[in-house]
Formats: sequence, C-alpha cells, structure tokens
Amino acid sequence: MGCTSSVYAVGRKKKLSIPEMVMFVPSIRIPVQSDLQRPLRGLISKDLADRLSSLRNQIVLVAEDTGGSAITELRRVLEEYLSVLICLTKKDDGLIEFKWRNLEHGRQEICVANFWFELLSVLHLMAMLTLSEADSLMIPKDPTGSGLRVVSSDCKREAIDLLLKASGYLDCCIRDILVHIPFDIKKRMPKSFQPGALEAMSIQTLGQGTEIQLGLAVESQNATLSVKRRLACEQLVYFSQAYQCLSECDTDRGYEKKHMSFIKWKFLESKAAAYYYHGLILDKGSEPSCHVSAVCCFLAAEELLLESKRACLSFCLASPVTRSPPLWGAMKHLHQKIPEVASRKSQMYGYLLEQEKALQALPELPEFQLSLRPEEYQLPEIDSSAWSSENCEAQSQTLKEHLNDSDYETLSE
Repeated sequence: MGCTSSVYAVGRKKKLSIPEMVMFVPSIRIPVQSDLQRPLRGLISKDLADRLSSLRNQIVLVAEDTGGSAITELRRVLEEYLSVLICLTKKDDGLIEFKWRNLEHGRQEICVANFWFELLSVLHLMAMLTLSEADSLMIPKDPTGSGLRVVSSDCKREAIDLLLKASGYLDCCIRDILVHIPFDIKKRMPKSFQPGALEAMSIQTLGQGTEIQLGLAVESQNATLSVKRRLACEQLVYFSQAYQCLSECDTDRGYEKKHMSFIKWKFLESKAAAYYYHGLILDKGSEPSCHVSAVCCFLAAEELLLESKRACLSFCLASPVTRSPPLWGAMKHLHQKIPEVASRKSQMYGYLLEQEKALQALPELPEFQLSLRPEEYQLPEIDSSAWSSENCEAQSQTLKEHLNDSDYETLSE
C-alpha cells in the first residue's frame, strides 16, 4: 500500500511509518524469480524461453529494488512481457508453475500452473500500479514546509485518467481472462482475484474518479447546483454497486475487510453530499412542502456525515493501519457546510416542520445515467518477431544436448 519506513543508525529502532491513503490500493503481488527455461524446453524455442524468463525476472528485480515505486519502468517491462506471454495461452499448460508473492509481507502466496493465471496476475499488477500512481498524485504535497498542502487541478485530472485506465485493466481481467481459467484454479486464487472483488475494484475506481470531478466542480464558479448534485448521485451509485459486488466475497479479514470498510466510508460520504445538494435545489421551491423536504435532506446529510466519520475511523484502524488524508475536494467544503446549513434551515423552517408533520419524509434522490466508463483495454497483439514460425516451435535436441541437460538437472537437485 505504499508503506515506507525510515531507517536509522544501527542499534536504534525503525520509526513506524503509517501510510496515508486517498485511493484504496489492495496489496500488490509480484512474481517470484524463477527459471522458466527448463520447464519451457520442448514447448517453445530456447531463445523465446530465455526471453520470457529474462523479462519475468526483470519485473521481479525492478519491483523488489524499488518497492514497486518505479511505475513507468515496471509498466514498460510488463507490457513487453505480456506481448510475448499472450501466445502461450494457446499452448497446453499444466507443467509450468508460476509463483507470485505479496510485495509487502514477502511471503509466497500462490503457485499456479496455468498461463491464463499468469496473464491475469500481470494485468492485475498493472492495474494496481496505476491505482498507486493515481493515489500518489492525490496525496497533497507541502514542498515549502508552510503547512499548506495543495493538489493542482492538473494532478486531479491526470488522476482521473489513471483511474479510468486502471478500471479498464480490471474490466479486461473479468471480460477476457477469467472466463478461460478452470474452476478448480479459481478456487485457489487470492481473494482479490475473485470476480466480485475485481468487479468491485473496477467500479470503485469510477466512483473515485467521480469524487474528484465533484471536487473540481465545487472549486469552479461555473458549476451549477444541478451539476454538483448529479456528480454526487453518480458517485453514490458507483459505490453502491461496488458494495454489492464485494458483498458476494469473503470480507471477514485482511485486505478484503479493509476494502469493504473503504467502500462503506465513501458510500456514506457520497450519500451525504447527494442529499445536501438535492436539499439545496428543493429549497429553491416556493411551496412549504419544498422547504420541509429540503430540511429533511439537510438533516439526513448531517447524520450521514457523522456516520461517514465513524466509517473513516474504522477503515483507518482496519489492518493494515493507514492514515486518512486531510479533508480535500468536496468533503473539505461539505464538512463545514452541511452542519451549518442543517442547523440554519431547521431553525428557519421549524414552524413548517411542526405544521407539516405528514410531509416529513425523506425524498428519493434523482437517478442519472452514469458518466464515467472504463478506458477500454485490449490484450496486446502477439509479438510477431518473438512468435515467428522458427521461434514458436520447439527445436529438437541432440543426444549430447539431452545428456547435458540431464546432468545439469541432476547436479541442481
């Protein structure tokens, strides 16, 4: 999750560093360094097997040396590896084991002999790196040490683009890869690879993109109340859908539990914002019923805001512990405005609330067509140079080469 530690002189303890998080990024998994040449021998040419093994091990080295922070370099190698790996899915597998481990905890989590699983793992890593990049853009910076931490509008727009890209990677995992993985292997996959978890992450990233859009609208003098209400309502729908997807998975512990806590927190925030802006629009009406309905919206928004604060605390305390960022975007504005408006409007229309008790029902929020969609991602074309006819087919070995291989295997055991 981007956690780093400060290292001091020998004999002194490490200072515990609790990472700050704006975008929820599940635990990142990286491949375990392994020798693919030997198991691939006889399936494809030696040169191609060497290239695949070299690219995979390069991913391992870059990820381990940088803790996953060298996103541009990792993305380049991952895309190159994908273009070579893609044609292996047309081969019979079951003999080649692909090992992956959790980057943070350092333990090997899973070992699966399936090319489609390897493809899924690579694309999932690309999505997580993209989410991590978006998260880093949204962490406010204070280069001057003045205490003022600001995220520029350009960074926010770039973060939205990255979220759409990450959603596209995850959507491709669901649409084009999961369908090829046998059921018995799916049961052994990490929980974050389950269809419900992948779909929840894909939808959630769209909700987070809408959250940034709402923040930009609040900062803009040209954005109308209708625009702000629509964005808040859309954000609410995204997190509601993500919650439904994740509720089908086991979320009792680990990152899955923290993931569910994050979605609940953002769901409550977006619902509070939606009722607040809906109340402002209703309050513009001239009928007493409009004002009563508006006050009901403001009071509901205030209660939801209190619930969201509790949900935020639960998320931060869920393992692994994280710090919530300073208030930003729309919520920086709404944490002040919602209680203020709810109190003022309740006093202003208190007499109407007493007279029109029959009208004291929380109005339904309007429905809008969702605006954001995953950026479409297609699996790469087959690397024609790597998969030319002479490279694609395995080359027969001479008796001497076979004996040498056997000797090597014996010595290495």
